[in-house]
Amino acid sequence: MRKIISLICLLLPIAVYAEELQLQENAPQRYVVVKGDTLWDISAKFFTDPWKWPQIWGYNKDTIADPHWIYPGNVVYLDPNTHTLKVGESAPDSSEVPSVTEGNIASDSGVTKLEPRAREVEGRGEAIEMISLKDIGPFLARPLVIEDDELDSAPELVGTYEQRQLLGTDDVAYASNMPSDQGVSWQIYRPGQTFKDPDTGEVLGHEVVYLGDASVEKFDTLTTLRIKKAVLEINKGDRFAQTATGFSANYQPHAPDKFISAQVISIYGGVLQAGQNAVVTLSKGRRDGLENGNVLALYQKGEVVRNPSIFRRNTVLPDVRYGLVFVFRVFDKVSYALVMQTRLPVQLLDRASTPE
Repeated sequence: MRKIISLICLLLPIAVYAEELQLQENAPQRYVVVKGDTLWDISAKFFTDPWKWPQIWGYNKDTIADPHWIYPGNVVYLDPNTHTLKVGESAPDSSEVPSVTEGNIASDSGVTKLEPRAREVEGRGEAIEMISLKDIGPFLARPLVIEDDELDSAPELVGTYEQRQLLGTDDVAYASNMPSDQGVSWQIYRPGQTFKDPDTGEVLGHEVVYLGDASVEKFDTLTTLRIKKAVLEINKGDRFAQTATGFSANYQPHAPDKFISAQVISIYGGVLQAGQNAVVTLSKGRRDGLENGNVLALYQKGEVVRNPSIFRRNTVLPDVRYGLVFVFRVFDKVSYALVMQTRLPVQLLDRASTPE
């Protein structure tokens, strides 16, 4: 009896995965990885929920330290027994006898015995990414959101050389409140729009406009800096921040550990609608349980069907799920997310919630 229970416990995760994962209607049996692919894209070729990384690749997200490294030229194939993806140089196929290649030994019975052999691969930099970083790269190493207390304590540009009104590359600036124990490389920004919770009116933070980079030449009561790069005009009153921490390209996509319901409070670039690969700001952050790698489903508010009768209430239709976003940078009260899939335009105040 104990052996039977142990066997059930062993097979239960596979059964759960198979039940949760839905194959695409046109899912291939195998796929050869090419340069430019991402793990998300490959997962989406086989499954309708590509963000379910641990199930798709047969891992436990609580124990795996890094995702499987996959390189262009690898073959990804669907394991028919576990409904998970495997990686190899060729996929097993019962209908055909594999050819004899280096490292493989053919027996007299015609069955090819596969043996381990060394394989040359490119450097770690050649491994494909979890998601494409080209769309979020500018958001990873720049200040994006600051809170009131950070704004009050941030070093401030208070003077310019020869009293210039606007500064550009290679100009000299003077800053107050510049700490001498945090390095010489700083970024310059200007406070922009203020984020507020659509429901409560709470101030969630201030989005900032990146202006350029500067390097300290001399620490003093008024610190001397030289502008190393200017992408916009810089002036007195602008602030300084240290270079932001980067993003791990191998962070596993996963649902939040608890139910989260956020709203789209901004679309980067000041537009009112967004499509795939756009960056949006969400009204929830670290304090609410969001973290880098979280995947949320996008929902459009259900329409109100008006009833012509004055004696009956209007009918509110259910919210419509239409896409997915990938959270890639989290602040205390807000987060930035990349639109990964959408079949409708993303609009302000649309809901982003834990996928059901």
